[in-house]
Amino acid sequence: MKSLVRWLAFTVALAFAAPAALAQDAKKVQMLWLGQACWKVTTPGGHVIVIDPWLLKNPKTPAKYKNLDALGKVDLILVSHAHMDHFGDAPALAIKNHAPIWGPAGLQQSMLTLGIVPPELAPRFNKGGTIEPFPGVKITPVHADHSSEFTWVNPATGKPEVHDGSEPMGFMITMENGFRIYHMGDTALFGDMKFYGEYYKPDIVLIPIGGHFVMDPKDAAFAIREWLKPKYVVPMHYGTNPLMTGTPEQFIKALGDAPVKVFPISPGETLEF
Repeated sequence: MKSLVRWLAFTVALAFAAPAALAQDAKKVQMLWLGQACWKVTTPGGHVIVIDPWLLKNPKTPAKYKNLDALGKVDLILVSHAHMDHFGDAPALAIKNHAPIWGPAGLQQSMLTLGIVPPELAPRFNKGGTIEPFPGVKITPVHADHSSEFTWVNPATGKPEVHDGSEPMGFMITMENGFRIYHMGDTALFGDMKFYGEYYKPDIVLIPIGGHFVMDPKDAAFAIREWLKPKYVVPMHYGTNPLMTGTPEQFIKALGDAPVKVFPISPGETLEF
């Protein structure tokens, strides 16, 4: 019996061990949140995907990551839509790492037309398609209910211009081990979230809760509790400006007794699965 108790204690301690202690396990999915909708995801195979990289001007980015070199190797960049708090540092990060940016097709075309990145760094895809950029890793763009105008400062005139940013997206990202991440991008409630929960069955949902521009905690909780029903959820996209007043505490309260594990982490913290 004592041996069993010791084994259980060890198992529980391992499950809640510090990320640094678990980082040596290359077979885990590692997810580093960097504020707003920006994530660095390391797949079990060691591939690094950065989503919605807004770092240098993001007030919630930890000081360490105000230098893009701090991200280390980046293999692929996902941009959910053209707003600068999601697109902001994507071109610089892509050029630094020679990593392709995948995002809405119209945004890709605008980048090419304006000469922001070379063609090999702005491949096109769209909702309904799936790419497999690394063996066993699949990325499917899905609907997000938002806008996506692309505001660009013309270096010749110093004036802002508005270009096509195409339709916004969320992403279903399947890891080599089958673990599925749903990064929702910026979105309001829409009925097909129920279908996404039934069809894609995401293990973890990264969900905006700030309100005003996106779902507030009540709407986000409804989506999780009634439609998506994942194992895990992380609230994001809140607190970066005075208009986004939603909080993780409000989100957790609105979830009630929904059978989902909430990770109300802070920017700079890592989850592993």
